[in-house]
Amino acid sequence: MQVFDTHCHLGLDGKATPDDEHARALAAEVTAMLVVGIDAKTSRAAQQLARLPGVRWSAGLHPNDSTRFDAEWADLTALAKSPGCVAIGETGLDCFRDRTPLDQQERSLRAHLQLARELDLPVIFHCRDAFAPLFAVLHSEPPVRGVMHCFSGAITEARIALDLGLHLSFAGPLTYPKNDLLRAAAAFAPEDRILVETDAPFLPPQKRRGQRNEPAYIVETLAALAQVRAMTLAAAAACTFANATALFDRA
Repeated sequence: MQVFDTHCHLGLDGKATPDDEHARALAAEVTAMLVVGIDAKTSRAAQQLARLPGVRWSAGLHPNDSTRFDAEWADLTALAKSPGCVAIGETGLDCFRDRTPLDQQERSLRAHLQLARELDLPVIFHCRDAFAPLFAVLHSEPPVRGVMHCFSGAITEARIALDLGLHLSFAGPLTYPKNDLLRAAAAFAPEDRILVETDAPFLPPQKRRGQRNEPAYIVETLAALAQVRAMTLAAAAACTFANATALFDRA
């Protein structure tokens, strides 16, 4: 079995080395990982982690850090244009935290969208309590390829994202007992648009609540996805791996 963790932050919290996390992931049959940048520093670190087998990387500025857009955008653009970058982001909108004004988040988001179209790369979207404003921006812009990272909506939001041409990526919250609406969305999505991720070191699956997350634990989320879609674990792994490879691997 091969499993693709489409969103992780190896070594971000400093509590484990990327090499050790990577080794544990490989032992759990997680053979591909996308290490996602959230600013210039972490995007550059993600680029360096491409030395590890199966690791891809992205460059972007998290919406909660959009106040640093002017200081960081030139470096992020250069990183995105360098060989090996497979995606733009994570970018998006976050209405849960109030440390960054929404207009600054939107300015950063639109710049990411323009860069993604210029480079023909997919976009990794962060969306927290912000479906309406995010969808409004996307409907006002030319289309892009991409993924709703750690999708948290119900079927209504899933349908809009899918109509925009996006993939839906499911993380640890898919395993949480109260998330029946999220599981319904996971069952609703077409087979060729579903992905899995950890968002490690955040959002561990249910059995590991209170612990830090790692790519090795993605198999538990994959098992939940397989269950809601009445698939075998192997079939869910093959499906999500193929979808991730098609979205993120450059021809």
